[in-house]
Amino acid sequence: MAASELYTKSARVWIPDAEEVWKSAELIKDYKNGDASLQLMLEDGTNIDHKLDPKTKNLPHLRNPDILVGENDLTALSYLHEPAVLHNLKVRFIDSKLIYTYCGIVLVAINPYETLPIYGTDIINAYSGQNMGDMDPHIFAVAEEAYKQMARDERNQSIIVSGESGAGKTVSAKYAMRYFATVSGSASDANVEEKVLASNPIMEAIGNAKTTRNDNSSRFGKYIEIGFDNRYHIIGANMRTYLLEKSRVVFQADEERNYHIFYQLCASAKLPEFKTLRLTNANDFLYTRQGRSPVIDGVDDSKELCTTRHAFTLLGINESNQMGLFQVLAAILHLGNVELKEKDSDSSIIASNNLHLTMFCELVGVTYKDMSQWLCHRKLKTATETYIKPLSRLQATNARDALSKHIYAKLFNWIVEHVNKALVTNIKQHSFIGVLDIYGFETFEINSFEQFCINYANEKLQQQFNMHVFKLEQEEYMKEQIPWTLIDFYDNQPCINLIEAKMGVLDLLDEECRMPKGSDDSWAQKLYNTHLKTCSLFEKPRMSNRAFIIQHFADKVEYQCEGFLEKNKDTVNEEQINVLKASKFNLLMELFQDEEKATSPTGQVPGTGGRTRLSIKPDKNRDTSSKEHKKTVGCQFRNSLQMLMETLNATTPHYVRCIKPNDFKLAFSFDPKRAVQQLRACGVLETIRISAAGFPSRWTYQEFFSRYRVLMKQKDVLPDKKLTCKHVLERLVEDHDKYQFGKSKIFFRAGQVAYLEKLRADKLRAACIRIQKTIRCWLARKKYLRKRSAAITIQRFTRGYQARCLAKFMRRTQAATIIQKYQRMCVEKKRYRQKQAAALVMQTILRAYMARQQYQALLREHKAVIIQKHIRGWLARCWYKRCLEAIVYLQCCIRRMRAKRELKKLKIEARSVEHFKKLNKGMENKIMQLQRKIDEQHKENRLVSEKLVGLESSYAVEGEKMRSELSRLRGAEEDARNKANQVSSLLEELEKLRKELSVTQQEKKTIEEWAQTYRSEMEKMVSELKDQNGLLKKEKDDLNRLIQEQSQQMTEKMTRVIAEETRRLETDLNEERSRYQNLLTEHLRLEEKYDDLKEAYSSNVSKPGHRRTDSTHSSNESEYTFNSEYTESEEGSRTRDDVTRGMDTSLTLKLQKRVTELEQEKQLLRDELENKEDQFQRARARDDAEFRKARGAELEYESLKRQELESENKKLRHDLTEMRRSLLGDTATSAGAPGSPAYKVLLDQLNASCEELEVRKEEVLILRSQLVSQKEAMHHKDEKETMTEPSVFAKDVNKLKDADELKQAYIGLKDTSRLLEHQLQTQRRTYENEVESLRGELQNLKEENNRQQQLLAQNLQLPPEARIEASLQHEITRLTNENLDLMEQLEKQDRTIRKLKKQLKVFSKRIGEMGAGQTEGQTSPGQMVEESIHPVNIPRREKDFQGMLEYKREDEMKLVKNLILELKPRGVAVNLIPGLPAYILFMCLRHADYLNDDQKVRTLLTSTINSIKKILKKRGDDFETVSFWLANTCRFLHCLKQYSGDEAFMKHNTSRQNEHSLSNFDLAEYRQVISDLAIQIYQQLIKCMENILQPMIVSGMLEHETIQGVSGVKPTGLRKRTSSIADEGTYTLDSILRQLNTFHSIMCQHGTDPELIKQVVKQLFYIIGAITLNNLLLRKDMCSWCKGMQIKYNVSQLEEWLRDKGLMTCGAKETLEPLIQAAQLLQMKKKTDEDAEAICSMCQALTTSQIVKVLNLYTPVNEFEERVSIAFIRTIQTRLRDRCESPQLLMDTKMIYPVTFPFSPSSVALETIQIPGSLNLGFLTRV
Repeated sequence: MAASELYTKSARVWIPDAEEVWKSAELIKDYKNGDASLQLMLEDGTNIDHKLDPKTKNLPHLRNPDILVGENDLTALSYLHEPAVLHNLKVRFIDSKLIYTYCGIVLVAINPYETLPIYGTDIINAYSGQNMGDMDPHIFAVAEEAYKQMARDERNQSIIVSGESGAGKTVSAKYAMRYFATVSGSASDANVEEKVLASNPIMEAIGNAKTTRNDNSSRFGKYIEIGFDNRYHIIGANMRTYLLEKSRVVFQADEERNYHIFYQLCASAKLPEFKTLRLTNANDFLYTRQGRSPVIDGVDDSKELCTTRHAFTLLGINESNQMGLFQVLAAILHLGNVELKEKDSDSSIIASNNLHLTMFCELVGVTYKDMSQWLCHRKLKTATETYIKPLSRLQATNARDALSKHIYAKLFNWIVEHVNKALVTNIKQHSFIGVLDIYGFETFEINSFEQFCINYANEKLQQQFNMHVFKLEQEEYMKEQIPWTLIDFYDNQPCINLIEAKMGVLDLLDEECRMPKGSDDSWAQKLYNTHLKTCSLFEKPRMSNRAFIIQHFADKVEYQCEGFLEKNKDTVNEEQINVLKASKFNLLMELFQDEEKATSPTGQVPGTGGRTRLSIKPDKNRDTSSKEHKKTVGCQFRNSLQMLMETLNATTPHYVRCIKPNDFKLAFSFDPKRAVQQLRACGVLETIRISAAGFPSRWTYQEFFSRYRVLMKQKDVLPDKKLTCKHVLERLVEDHDKYQFGKSKIFFRAGQVAYLEKLRADKLRAACIRIQKTIRCWLARKKYLRKRSAAITIQRFTRGYQARCLAKFMRRTQAATIIQKYQRMCVEKKRYRQKQAAALVMQTILRAYMARQQYQALLREHKAVIIQKHIRGWLARCWYKRCLEAIVYLQCCIRRMRAKRELKKLKIEARSVEHFKKLNKGMENKIMQLQRKIDEQHKENRLVSEKLVGLESSYAVEGEKMRSELSRLRGAEEDARNKANQVSSLLEELEKLRKELSVTQQEKKTIEEWAQTYRSEMEKMVSELKDQNGLLKKEKDDLNRLIQEQSQQMTEKMTRVIAEETRRLETDLNEERSRYQNLLTEHLRLEEKYDDLKEAYSSNVSKPGHRRTDSTHSSNESEYTFNSEYTESEEGSRTRDDVTRGMDTSLTLKLQKRVTELEQEKQLLRDELENKEDQFQRARARDDAEFRKARGAELEYESLKRQELESENKKLRHDLTEMRRSLLGDTATSAGAPGSPAYKVLLDQLNASCEELEVRKEEVLILRSQLVSQKEAMHHKDEKETMTEPSVFAKDVNKLKDADELKQAYIGLKDTSRLLEHQLQTQRRTYENEVESLRGELQNLKEENNRQQQLLAQNLQLPPEARIEASLQHEITRLTNENLDLMEQLEKQDRTIRKLKKQLKVFSKRIGEMGAGQTEGQTSPGQMVEESIHPVNIPRREKDFQGMLEYKREDEMKLVKNLILELKPRGVAVNLIPGLPAYILFMCLRHADYLNDDQKVRTLLTSTINSIKKILKKRGDDFETVSFWLANTCRFLHCLKQYSGDEAFMKHNTSRQNEHSLSNFDLAEYRQVISDLAIQIYQQLIKCMENILQPMIVSGMLEHETIQGVSGVKPTGLRKRTSSIADEGTYTLDSILRQLNTFHSIMCQHGTDPELIKQVVKQLFYIIGAITLNNLLLRKDMCSWCKGMQIKYNVSQLEEWLRDKGLMTCGAKETLEPLIQAAQLLQMKKKTDEDAEAICSMCQALTTSQIVKVLNLYTPVNEFEERVSIAFIRTIQTRLRDRCESPQLLMDTKMIYPVTFPFSPSSVALETIQIPGSLNLGFLTRV
């Protein structure tokens, strides 16, 4: 079409820009042919005049329509050019946060410099099995495509990841490998994938370094081959490396580092094991400090070393080898610090005892002398002699650095080799997927040999890429059978020839290296002379003679020739290598064991000169190999690159181009200049150019018809859509070269889709204008009519309202007048009465007050007079006492003074002589007088003594009287003393009372005064209170109303809290159920895995030869007894231990050895069997003679035994009669109480009966076995009479050889042993239980004692009243607890009595039947000898059917086989009652319970469970089978509950059903096992239904247009998505609904419980919603307004289905809530803050990440829709920032709600069930 049609006003174009590379502008004037410029307006409103190139007249690139911006595939763009690609990537990266974009077959990955949650297991599961175009671009989509093509085409695949340093190549390769490991099933085993990932820390440590562009830049390339077996599981891996940057070991530029491992070692130098390395800080070593940036922000080198060492250990590199590696690395650091000094201009020297050289020699185990010698010298060899020549300081330094690089390269290769050994496997590789992580195109300011090799490799890869793209385009055109024209694309073969052809750059470089005096300058001159004039891709810089320029496919690159020869030769001094080879260090010897000659081709170091210092004769025995030259680095790299290209050409390649968005590592920051540079370098734009040269836009006829139906007229639409599309295109596009018609697609040239979109948009815009015009007219008229009607209505109502208001005002005025009259009268009357009453009250109070005052005055006066009288008397007495005391004291003082004076005088006189003389004169006379007096006294004494003698007798009598009187007086004195004390206390009390009286009087006065004041105040307050009373009443009413409201609110709040708590508890319960059921699922998975391993093991064991099995071995795997369970578990444990080690060679040898041992063991058993047969034949002849003798005695003993049993039965009947009599006596009212006579009699006799019954039961069993043996013996006897002796013995021997008889004998012995063991275990358990109970009682008593002591101590500390109250409270509590305990015991005893009564009835019935049977079958011993002996039969006299089915033990396997294994669910479900197999199994179980046969019950249940598991394993993918057995398993579980005898399950039973309850066995444990089995079946059912529904969900819910014409099909690129048009074979929503109907009808036919059906439907709807939402979140093309409408409609159809089935209450609708909210989010407005608030309040079921993802993916389908702005998304994120939720993006589709099985009793009577003949169960007998 003409340019004038496209370059019209408002058309948007791209113009070049220096800053943004390309800038958008809009035409403000139509372009006409011949115009020299375009009138444009930029986005900022600036008008410019864009000049056109006068030579080419090329117009600027047109911009794509907005609906195409942000497409997943760049080839879907209508205009394919550089600005469109750049803009599309920028919009996806900046606006939508999408880092992946398709560009045809290339995945463009932009490094976000931020961790994104898009690599989890849920994302892997979402991409697994999907077509590449169906999902949004992702590295997982590329990996899935490679994996799928490998499995489908059986062709090896390659994923080529390239890009600049820091673009994310290594991370992309790592995620691709993780995807393979997860999808192929090896992630669970965690072996190969874990080892491959463990190699990453190692390779990053030794091969990555910090550069100016990347903190963790890979300085080598690698190609990892991931091997798969024939089942496409990962079995191993292999790594190849390319072009390690060795120069970094000895030199780093500014802001760069050496390899990480050196800094990790220096950071961990203080570790004890590293002390011998003598390492210090990284700044102390030359090789680690040159870049002046030893630390990376956010990286801990010591922790990184721990990670590296752990990875070494995981890959099998032991500790000694690790320390050896670190030792070599430390030696390299020390070697770099060796200082070389200049001896003269041509020689150098190392100082003696150089510390670092000494450390180097110690670490590598070489001598100091040799190493110092050859660091400063070299050996030159000629044809005749060998010379040793010194090196200058510069040459020695270069030689030292070359040695360091060489050692590191050897170490690097050694580590890679050992990593590959750890990843290798001995399983045969079927195919592989290679992941190539290689450097992208590089161009720097200074480009050297490394950049040359890298760009050379990218030229080869680009050539392979171009050929592959060209090939795919050609195949597509040939497939569609359209005319094929050769597409002109850039072929870089000339550039490759310039590099690698003969006389090319590499060839000339190798030739120059072989020259004796070759140099970089001479090589440059050769290049100029050879290629400057002959090759247009080779140029010479203007200002340099030591550089050259090559025109690569991406850009021109200028290379500096300096260093090319040295790096290409990579020479090392041979003598230095020899010194290292002589090392005693094992690891170093291993590194250099295959060392080739490292000398230069001429044996001379380049650039050296000078004279020879020393000459040595040559070695005649020198190896001739020294003449051979070492391959140069360029040659080696060319060969390895050739091998890589051969590998890639043999595989199907997949391309991932990693783009670095900026150089500053900023998250989601896009630099257009850097991006364009990399897009040009990585070949993305070349892909675009190739696509644009052909037919880039491709539509199927159906998609074209659906999209552009609006451009067609009704007459253009024909039945044949292909013909319709042809006619329309011929009419719309005149140039037929712009499109081509293929078999199934229409191919368009670039720009044609944009033209068609423009026509479509114009048509739709015109239609919209017409629709808007009509709608606006209709709305305006409707609005006017509505306003007019509203105005009339308002007027009518307003006038009526005014009239009513006037009438109301008049009525109110009249009423108010009357009310005022009466109200005023009442007020005045009330006021008068109040005043009158107040006056009377005041008068009364005042008069009483005055009378009281007068009385108080008189009383006070009288009391004052009395007080004065007593006070005055008291004062007079006090004065008198004081005067008397003063007079007496004065007299005493005077008399004392006078006595003192007299005493003083007498003392003076006594001291004088005269005084003594006077005294002596009178003494004689006095003595005489005294003598006479003495005589007189003697006489008087005699008289007195006589009188005393007489008086003594009288005094004795009187003394006795006095003593008695004295005692009496003493008692009286004591009483008096006590009374005196009482008097004193009473006096004190009286004094206190007096004081209190005075205080009380004072207080009384105060109170009276206060009372007067109070009365006055109260009188004032009364009026105020009366006023406030009305207000308080009003407030009271308000408060009451408020209290009621608050109580209502509190009630609602409590209800909400209780509901929340209930929900939380339900959530916890569901989580616990889910956890338990997940464990069951894991157990089932492990069980299936074990069975698979067991089958594999058995198949491997059976391969060497046929192994004969025992004839008694059953073919049914589910039948086993107690012994078989034990042996099977033992074999299973041994099998698991063998199988889980993998089927390697060692296991095969073990299995062969085991087979040999089993063969030997089998031979030993055969020999032993033959010996036993011989012994039995000899013993049979001997025992036959004794048999007849013992026969009579045995029969007599047995008859006596039966008589004894009869007597015991009579005794039991008598006891039973006595019990009944005691229970039915007069004391029937208290019969049930514990301690009553009837209760004791019942309990004692019942216990005795139970014990006796157990003994008799054992005796009956023994008797029956003896009778059977007697019957067989009699049978043998009859045969003896008819046959000869030899034949009898032969037959006996043959019978003994029969394995069945041996098995029966063995089972009998085993039963006996088991019985004894069971009795011992029962006694032991009883004893242990008794001991435990006694210990518990003892502990309870101790606790009770301690508690009593604590309470006693606490009570003693309390006061008496509190003590009494506490003791009473404690006693009440104790009695209450005892009462509760007694009530519980009483309830237990009542239940025990009921149970014992039931058992007693059963036992009595059995005893009666046994007695009857024995009476009928009793015969005399003589009769037993004559007649044939029959086994003891116990006849059952039943009148009606008891709902039981009888079967023989040997028919059990036939029952299981016919009823479970071979049963067809469809016929049973349609023709018979639901749950019939469950009822039959339960009726058989009831009969086994009725017989009290423990083994039969156990084997039946075990066989049933195992058979159900087996049929589910065999037919687990058949929905009908799984549903059928889920329904029957649940019914069987409900029957076990319904007939268990528990009261909780017997509420809804009939009396007849209660009689059918199990009587002997408690099967609660088996109920749990069956419940677990039902859970497993439920999960299997959900898995089966999910597998059926999953292919339908995405197509039916998302892709199919249920409402036709709402959404159009957008243009798509090379990665075609699944069509949304319903073709044949595609699934629609009707397909999903039909499948749901099928599921529901089948489950209803099978009799599945309604509650269980609800849970199944809820789970199915969750799966539908989760899968739909996950695909919506991963598909940008699905996030549009139209698709939201489609989803809402589809959800409404699902809700309608729920409503039709009556399942709206099952919770299924709630599981679709996230999907519903996502659909509403797609349809809501997304502009203002109010819209953001509405979205946040509405999307409660969606997480923040899901909401943001939907908004980012929202894509307009038509031009009338608008994109979501970034600011709006930021607003949403800010508002949702406080949400506490999981950051997971996708819903967990594997989540299964915990299932419950509510008890559902059956109304079916067991006795009415009939067994149809179609089940082949004729061996069952109804009882």
